[in-house]
Amino acid sequence: MKGSKRLMVFWGLALLLAFAACKDKAKNVVETEPITFTKEGELQIFDTATDSLITRFDIEIAESDYETQTGLMYREVLEPNHGMLFVFPDVAMHSFYMKNTNIPLDLIFIDEDLKIVSFQENAKPMDETGLPSKVPVQYVLEINAGLVQKFNLKVTDSISYQKL
Repeated sequence: MKGSKRLMVFWGLALLLAFAACKDKAKNVVETEPITFTKEGELQIFDTATDSLITRFDIEIAESDYETQTGLMYREVLEPNHGMLFVFPDVAMHSFYMKNTNIPLDLIFIDEDLKIVSFQENAKPMDETGLPSKVPVQYVLEINAGLVQKFNLKVTDSISYQKL
């Protein structure tokens, strides 16, 4: 009987320690704040043929290396009137991918004269396939997937933007 009581006490303490260890691990879970949109400018898209405004977006502007490498990664939502404008220091071929990006996107590639020169539509979340500009560009606008088609955007349309 003495041995069985010791065994029960031993297992009881072992379970208690195991439970306490699990409880401590749960406390160490790091919760991060969601990344939210910060309006840094406004962007308009124009039909060059008619010189009429097609649509406008509130934008975040990615200019630094960190901002251009991170883009819209880790975001859970992008409002329909929001976008991110990537501004590169020079005109070059650029390729994007959707690693760590939860939102399906349309990518609009824009040359140094602020003319739209190509698109990558309906980019799939988390897909690491390259999405090239096809021609040298200086700007890229990321917006929600489907908006290029909704607004009937086309190559030769133009943009203008203002920083706040």
